[in-house]
Amino acid sequence: MKRLLAMIKARLLETVRDRSALAWNLFFAPLLVVGMATVFSGEPQAVLNVGVLGDAPLTAATNPFLGTEATQFLREADADKAIAKVQRHSLDLLLDLRAQPIRYWMNTDSAKGRLLQSLLKAQQPGAQLQPVSGAQIRYSDWLVPGLLGVNIMFSSLFAIGHVIVRYRKSGYLKRLHGTPLRAVEFISAQLLACLIIIVAVAIGVFIACKLTLHLRMEGSYLDLLLVTTLGAMSMIAMSLLISARISSEELSGGLLNLLSWPMVVLSGVFFSLDGAPSSVRAAAELFPLTQMLDAARAVMLDGAGLADIARPMLVLTLMTAVFLTLGARLFRWTPE
Repeated sequence: MKRLLAMIKARLLETVRDRSALAWNLFFAPLLVVGMATVFSGEPQAVLNVGVLGDAPLTAATNPFLGTEATQFLREADADKAIAKVQRHSLDLLLDLRAQPIRYWMNTDSAKGRLLQSLLKAQQPGAQLQPVSGAQIRYSDWLVPGLLGVNIMFSSLFAIGHVIVRYRKSGYLKRLHGTPLRAVEFISAQLLACLIIIVAVAIGVFIACKLTLHLRMEGSYLDLLLVTTLGAMSMIAMSLLISARISSEELSGGLLNLLSWPMVVLSGVFFSLDGAPSSVRAAAELFPLTQMLDAARAVMLDGAGLADIARPMLVLTLMTAVFLTLGARLFRWTPE
């Protein structure tokens, strides 16, 4: 019992002496709560999203269905783009109030779409369902790229960040510092080694999902591989930047969690952000996971080519370059 108590006391003293880790453990949870409360504060979020074609006011005075509770009505100017959103589960239903009788589009694989159809038909039995051209996208087709992206994100952030912090803490980096190896060479080697493993695992998981779930794949597999590689590179580089100077594994874990969980919530992994406030959508654009998922879904679901996804690919390239440059400049071989 004395030995057990002595070890407990030693561990507690070690934690208290590591001021950065102690401060992080005290402030991480409140900081996360405040951040999430800020993002999701305000009016209660709508459960259903309905696109509306036409210029009529989106009020119950225009049509009683526009007064449906817990539903957000979004004006859509382009019918083709709006129908594509219905296919991709970004909109649960699309209404055209200009026509008589009213026309509507829905994805038959969407449970929310079927619920809205029931509500609409109860109020206006004459509403006409319009065919959606092309194969309708299943929710699994939309969701699986997000889940694969999350797996890549966690592997990229935690697989290399903790390793470098442990190298620094154990003195391994100090020994390497005595060799001709430069910081940029060490960081580049870590990035490439981690990238090979993560991309190889991602390919294996994708093949398994493709065979078992029969995922929709409209574009080029080579383009998808390029998106995956560039997305993983950007998040590995982000992890390298975080671990460039830290020697506390607890602190690095807290910082990586601070980066990863907002990306899980705000990068459109489980649901579309089309109906989210503009501030939330703008914040989501700053995350590499958002850029990677937008490009991957465009390739898989829409058959987009490299020219179509040039913007997210450019953003990922710039993020990778900035993170690597800063990581190399801030890198320390020994603990501070």
